[in-house]
Amino acid sequence: MLASTELALLRRVAHEQAVCRAPSLVAAVVRDGQVVWSGARGQVGDARPDDDTQYRLGSITKTMVATAVMRLRDEGALDLNDPLEQHLPGTAFGGATIAQLLSHTSGLTSESPGLWWERTPGADWEALVGSLATGATKLRPGAKFHYSNVGYGVLGELIARKRGSDWLTVLRTEILGPLGMSRTTPHPEGAHAEGFAVHPFADLLLPEPSPDAGAMAPAGQLWSTVTDLGRWTAFLGGQGSGDVLSEDTLAEMRTMVTVDDADNWTTGFGLGLMALRYQGRRLTGHTGSMPGFLAVTLSDPATGTGALVLTNSTGGVGITQLCLDLITTSDELEPAFPAEWLPSTVDPKLLELTGLWHWGPTPYHLRLLPDGCFSLYPADGVGRASRFRPVDSDTWLGLDAYYAGETLTVGRDADGVPNHLDLATFIFTRTPYDPAAPIPGGVDPEGWR
Repeated sequence: MLASTELALLRRVAHEQAVCRAPSLVAAVVRDGQVVWSGARGQVGDARPDDDTQYRLGSITKTMVATAVMRLRDEGALDLNDPLEQHLPGTAFGGATIAQLLSHTSGLTSESPGLWWERTPGADWEALVGSLATGATKLRPGAKFHYSNVGYGVLGELIARKRGSDWLTVLRTEILGPLGMSRTTPHPEGAHAEGFAVHPFADLLLPEPSPDAGAMAPAGQLWSTVTDLGRWTAFLGGQGSGDVLSEDTLAEMRTMVTVDDADNWTTGFGLGLMALRYQGRRLTGHTGSMPGFLAVTLSDPATGTGALVLTNSTGGVGITQLCLDLITTSDELEPAFPAEWLPSTVDPKLLELTGLWHWGPTPYHLRLLPDGCFSLYPADGVGRASRFRPVDSDTWLGLDAYYAGETLTVGRDADGVPNHLDLATFIFTRTPYDPAAPIPGGVDPEGWR
């Protein structure tokens, strides 16, 4: 990036580390699938941390677990609406669906019973599920957002049962390996930061424990580096997903399912991913917190800019706002250029469907997109708009907005010429209320007057 941009970014990082008294802090900006800037302040041992220094990710681990679950869904091994009991029998909360576990709407207790799991050695699955035999469900499944670390311990066991291997091996084989994230591990390896609590009234440090969380590990066990988390940030933002997960599935994970604050929401959850609304942006990612560590990764899919922050402090560092500021500063000082327009290769037979259509008296445009999908939108830009993917020659599936999941069918006259579109019983015609089309309720025989 430009020297002036890098100075502004480093200045923001330096301010956060100094004012919030972080033992060390590393951050990076991601664009076009790679880290384009990184900076560090503070000390790890006797040296400044770098892009290969490991920090604990905490709940960012959940985003990787969710990705493994979505891979199972895409392969047909499960459905998100399946009750847990169908795949992981014998629990006291088997009525919750997989989607509810992913989105923190299962009603499950937030923490595992017993001692604080983040600071004590964890037990195995049998011990965990046994401790949840009574009273584990705190809210009616689906009723509202209720963050549940326990839910992701459950999802880790689900992955293990479906794959016949432990959740961590599955992540290494299916996700971390293909994305080149070799420095993301369950315990620190090589250069790493020690976790500290900072005394609230003195400049003193207290080392924090980092035991293995056992069956709760899928909720927050992993450690990583700027380089590896940069790859993950790019992946979640839709930049270079490779063969791990399709862009459509990533978009599904980013889509809001529930909010966790007031009516004028700023934060919510999709399927394993946080969704944030900030200054007109819609960002996605996750935060992480474990004793001695804070972490965050966020991406703006609209601009392709993402950022990450890692620090070895239990609390007191505004990592989420810092991350948002890094993204905002980058886009303000060096706005990304739009991709150059190029002609696309599309089926010319589809051109006969494009152009002006009417839903009743309201004009709509149907446009053929470069990826072979259609976009249907009001001519004046106000109202319902959706994209559609081909199912067969005359059947299309809604991908987003009001018509997501709905079917659009092309109707043709006796000569095979398209004369109407049937979209979830709504009939679109080339002219308003075309009497030659199957308009529900018919058309007044005297016509327009």
